[in-house]
Amino acid sequence: MRILVVEDEQKVADALREGLEAEKYEVVVERTGEAAFFRVNTETFDAVLLDLGLPGRDGLEILRAIRARELKTPVLVLTARDSLQDRVTGLDSGADDYLVKPFAFAELIARIRALVRRGRSAESPRLAAGDVDVDLITRTVTRAGTPIDLTVREFELLVYLLRHQGQVVPRETLARDVWKETSRTTPLDNVIDVHIARLRRKVDADFPVKMIHTVRGVGFMLREGEP
Repeated sequence: MRILVVEDEQKVADALREGLEAEKYEVVVERTGEAAFFRVNTETFDAVLLDLGLPGRDGLEILRAIRARELKTPVLVLTARDSLQDRVTGLDSGADDYLVKPFAFAELIARIRALVRRGRSAESPRLAAGDVDVDLITRTVTRAGTPIDLTVREFELLVYLLRHQGQVVPRETLARDVWKETSRTTPLDNVIDVHIARLRRKVDADFPVKMIHTVRGVGFMLREGEP
């Protein structure tokens, strides 16, 4: 599982990274709210650990911006602000849980596990964008009621783009999260482009409104109509 840690204090960030990696989590650390917001919009995480006292835009601003984009990534706020009003404000801003510093690391791990379980159990068995509909249980895809026959890889790719609809998804993100290639010495760009082309032909060729778009020099986006 991937965890994004947003913490500007180096010692705290290093301690969180070390502890989480010891628990077999993949950890990404960002020290500013702006960098964290970009990460959440372009990559997939199972949970975000968010400090509120960040330089520039503070944690609450970033949290509100994440929820305004309708991103569902679970967010656990880590902060020294321990008043009741602080907790209420954090939860009202879109936090899924709130942990006051200092805290026991075992409690942090337990809360992360609970957040991830809760997020997965709440996930809808269907994904949709425009007239594209995907049933995750039967693994069937339709557009405007017409069945679309996809290979296993094409299905995984479409599901990933649907889960990030409206967001630009870089090729390197697809290589990591769909192809699970993290140690490859040469990029998968050509392979990804071929699969995107095949998926686009099946999903878009017979319909006037296009869903899968190339963002030149960056990656791909799924949305109804031109981005």
